[in-house]
Amino acid sequence: MSTAPVVTALHLCPGHRMPMRPVAEAQAVAELGFVGDAHAKQRSRRQLLLMPAEILDDFGLQPGDVRENITVAGLDLMTLAAGQRLRIGVAILEITYACEPCERMDELRAGLRATIDGRRGMLARVVSNGVIRPGDPISLIVPQSAPAAQS
Repeated sequence: MSTAPVVTALHLCPGHRMPMRPVAEAQAVAELGFVGDAHAKQRSRRQLLLMPAEILDDFGLQPGDVRENITVAGLDLMTLAAGQRLRIGVAILEITYACEPCERMDELRAGLRATIDGRRGMLARVVSNGVIRPGDPISLIVPQSAPAAQS
């Protein structure tokens, strides 16, 4: 039986090339990202990086190693399309695109950049404010369909 999707870890990037900092909670701000994260930028399409814990496990990596902000379990992030929205706790995030592995991956382990290609996680922007904590549930927001036209 599969478990409900959940946040397992949170990290902030304090600055360029600085180690990720694990946090007990993070404040997501609409159209910005996480308060205190170096990648928090107005209207950026790459405000946050979400990474499946299962992929980290496959590669023998720890949460934060691939510089993700939110580590999740029980959700196949890599199948989500741009524009799909997730509710994490009370915050709402919108998937923007898959993260391309950079040269930093090979700094973790030689050849990791090539082997993790297509599995580096998904980038997202914050749509609605909220505090996110490990253990918070994650749900896919299904858009309401438009009412049928009257003839």
